[in-house]
Amino acid sequence: MPSAETTRANPQQPDPVRPTREDEVAEAGSEFIGGPIGRRALLGRSWWTPVRVIALVMLGMFALGMVQKFPCYDGAWFYGASSQYTHACYSDIPHLYQGRGFADGLVPYFDKLPGDMDYLEYPVLTGVFMEVAAWLTPGSGSIQHQEQVYWMVNAGMLMICAAVIAVCVARTHRRRPWDGLLVALAPAFALTATINWDLFAVALTAAAMLMWSRGRALAFGVLLGLATAAKLYPVLLLGPLFVLCWRAGRWRAFGVATLGAAGAWLVVNLPVMIMAPDGWSKFYTFSQERGVDFGSFWLVISQHMDSPLDTDVVNTLATALMVLACLGVAALALTAPRRPRFAQLAFLVVAAFILTNKVYSPQYVLWLIPLAALARPKWRDFLIWQACEVAYFLGIWLYLAYTTSGDKHQGLPTDGYQLAIAAHLLGTLYLCAVIVRDIWMPDRDVVRRSGDDDPSGGVLDGAEDVFVLGYAAHPPRHAGHGGEQPPPVNWGADPGDWGKDPGRSL
Repeated sequence: MPSAETTRANPQQPDPVRPTREDEVAEAGSEFIGGPIGRRALLGRSWWTPVRVIALVMLGMFALGMVQKFPCYDGAWFYGASSQYTHACYSDIPHLYQGRGFADGLVPYFDKLPGDMDYLEYPVLTGVFMEVAAWLTPGSGSIQHQEQVYWMVNAGMLMICAAVIAVCVARTHRRRPWDGLLVALAPAFALTATINWDLFAVALTAAAMLMWSRGRALAFGVLLGLATAAKLYPVLLLGPLFVLCWRAGRWRAFGVATLGAAGAWLVVNLPVMIMAPDGWSKFYTFSQERGVDFGSFWLVISQHMDSPLDTDVVNTLATALMVLACLGVAALALTAPRRPRFAQLAFLVVAAFILTNKVYSPQYVLWLIPLAALARPKWRDFLIWQACEVAYFLGIWLYLAYTTSGDKHQGLPTDGYQLAIAAHLLGTLYLCAVIVRDIWMPDRDVVRRSGDDDPSGGVLDGAEDVFVLGYAAHPPRHAGHGGEQPPPVNWGADPGDWGKDPGRSL
């Protein structure tokens, strides 16, 4: 008779991975809620499924992030130049309600704005999101009241996006739903969720990743195209997907995904592109013309020079560095001893874009958090990176407080802010390094040690290689008794069982 430890609610599904049994940080943290799960626990018998628990935790953390913004909601957004920085509760949302014409009923991209910014500088689908929130905001009362309501409406819509992200990450790796807690409990997520509208694009990207993991290439492409219509970075995911499909020979799936992404992006952008070309192109021209800004290593370099770096030179150098990084990721994907997982390469490419870009706004960390939870679901490494991002979050606001407080100089001086930038850069590079190590040493990858190949890979999961280079194409040969080769290592098995099942391949 099977024990309760091995009994599953659905015998067709493999056992879920229990983080308290494979992660020492998760095991220690579980003491706050009663300790690690028992050996004889009955899994899948309660309404409190992992996905529901994670969604509720995400909503709770999001609400705490809203509470952290209340000092600004009560007045710091409206009174005092530096108080919104000293309280670390700044948000673009209330300021742009009037600054981008929503308070006056102007139509984004079509109506020209007064002031320095002549058109809305966001991609089309984000502009639609902002406009819908403006429709839901009553036009009565003082402008301060309207801006407060506008932020609250946007926060409610972004909270839905946050729940979608948590659910999608929890469901992408079927056997590892609890990895979604990395996203739900990420402190940088709660702190930056309502600074801007990035969560909308992140939610669409997370949904796209879920669709790809289920083998639905067209749905993935459509969602990724919509995400790219809301923020530019999601299109970068097509790069690692191209290389992985090349290695596995899955060209049809990649073609369907690419056509779906292009079609969805055109459906959103083409009408505005035709009817309001100047407004539509503002996002792209603004991104090109924008000078070196907060958070980048370019700013640190510029602050140590007598004159600021030329924008065109920085654009060229940043593009060259990004291309080199992408070529490095492609070489890694084609030469690794085992085909990397999709989430691993996706994280590396987006991280490369963030590290080489000429600006790093604090909410950009939201782009990486879901990918990090899928690429390296290890609490120790994740929390090290999050600590660095929280340090940067505090650093940028204290630096702005210093620069806007006049002779009082309340806040963090330039040297201190440069240390905060260094913390962000080093933390991201650290997480990139451990992911690269996992790719070169698949036995260190916690996802594959659990017995999976690429649970977010969809058609790539378990696929054989058809094109490899370097080490992967010519693995070292070892002499065996009678000229036989030793059995391949089963990376998903316990190290003590390696070599016991020669019928299973890498």
